[in-house]
This record gives sequence, structure tokens and C-alpha cells, in this order.
Amino acid sequence: MNFKSKIENSINDSIETKRLLLEKFSSEIESIGIVLANAVKNGNKIMFCGNGGSAADAQHLAAELIVRLRPNVNRKALPGLALTVDSSILTAGGNDYGFDYVFSRSVEGLGKEGDVLVGISTSGNSKNIEIAMQSAKELGIVCVGLLGKSGGSIKNVCDYALIVPSDNTARIQESHILIGHVWCEMIEEVACNL
Repeated sequence: MNFKSKIENSINDSIETKRLLLEKFSSEIESIGIVLANAVKNGNKIMFCGNGGSAADAQHLAAELIVRLRPNVNRKALPGLALTVDSSILTAGGNDYGFDYVFSRSVEGLGKEGDVLVGISTSGNSKNIEIAMQSAKELGIVCVGLLGKSGGSIKNVCDYALIVPSDNTARIQESHILIGHVWCEMIEEVACNL
């Protein structure tokens, strides 16, 4: 079996999605990155949540803040938190309140005014992220949706929505991590005055 054309199509599709991001969404990426950087600069934290591959992205981006993004940048740890990592909280919340509330309980317990919640969803329709954002807004937490497809229902509850221009989950996830890396670099630059 020859996969050459499949490989070429996938890579070209990824390039095209990123080209559209560059052409149409650079300003949005920048403005949201500034919001995130200023939150950290002002002593607040960034919380991330997502399901499946987006949960992995949430953990990845939180690690970039806590540890570092670039090996040549030595700095203090920055306050990033993935709400996807504590299996006891997730399973207790899922058992006692239902899976739709697993992230909102953590937001209520850990979030404070001025923090930022980044909800990552390729469909934009993850109910647990939507409910977490509703809880966050009640606490004065800024809500950022890192979304795909049409933006789904989440685009209507967040303060800022960045919707990757694709219906392909793989291309959306690839773009989400690219955008997240850009934001982390901006956060390092602003928060650390590099």
C-alpha cells in the first residue's frame, strides 16, 4: 500500500489551514495573547481545560508556562494550570455531579477574578467547558475559547473566541498547539520583560 498521496494531502491541508490562520486571524491571535500575557504579568493564573486530545493540549500548554517554552529562556515558573490532570477530582466530580461539571467545580475552587480560563474544544460543543466558562464569568474570570469548526455553543459564552478555520479535527488540533505556543512565547516576552 502506497501512502505517499495521503501524506502529501495531509501535510498540504495542514499548511493551508495555517496559511488561513496567518492571513485572517493573526490580529485575533495577538490580541488574545496580550490578554493572557497581561493576566500573568498582573499576578493572575491561566487555567486550561479540554477533553481527549484537547486535554493533552491543556496539559502541554500549562507545562510550557510552569517549566518553559524555549530552552534558551531561563525564567521563573509562570502560573499555568491544567484542570485535566487530577483523576480524583475528575472522577469524584463526574460521579457526584456528572461529567458536565468536572471543570466548573475546579474553576469555582481554584479560580479568582482576573484569572483566565482557556477552554479547548475542536467542535466548540463540549458541555463541560461551556459550563466551566459560565462559572468562570460569575467569578470575574476571563474566558478564552480555542475552538474549531463553527465555534459551536462555546463561542457564545466566552469573552474571546479563536475559531480555527477547518472542519478536520486533526488540522484543528495541530493549529491549537501552534496558537498555544505563540501565546506562551508572548506571555514569556511580556510577563518576563524579555
